[in-house]
Amino acid sequence: MRRPVNEIKLRFPSRSANEGFARAAVACFAAQLDPTLDELGDIKTAVSEAVTNCIVHAYPDCLGDIRMRVRIFPDGCLEIVVSDRGCGITDVEQARQPMFTTGGTERAGMGFCIMESFMDTLRVRSRPGVGTTVTMSRRLRARLSANAAPGGPSD
Repeated sequence: MRRPVNEIKLRFPSRSANEGFARAAVACFAAQLDPTLDELGDIKTAVSEAVTNCIVHAYPDCLGDIRMRVRIFPDGCLEIVVSDRGCGITDVEQARQPMFTTGGTERAGMGFCIMESFMDTLRVRSRPGVGTTVTMSRRLRARLSANAAPGGPSD
């Protein structure tokens, strides 16, 4: 079993205002990996989609808990797990298809596609009446800092 070098766990209500909090929290935590602005933007967008799915689909008529765990592994892999105990998804494969939505005509049905395109891996587990867990990961490429560059200062 891989052991993370660092991790955070968050729990917050499914209020739309907390989507921005989740994005910012993950971005701040991921900053220790020195991501590029593009990488950070991709990660924030994927988190936004996962949390918004909980708000809109898992708890359509009530507030519920959203749980998020973010871990960093020694190989530079950032893993983000977003889970709810909402209504669940009847057919995960159908839900992952572009343009499929249960959120009405104002929803595009692209959430899982966006998450998948911005992250290296995406896994969705769900049971109707029990909830959904989305696990996504992204390996951030290592870059040498100015002090660690060959020929640079050793300390």
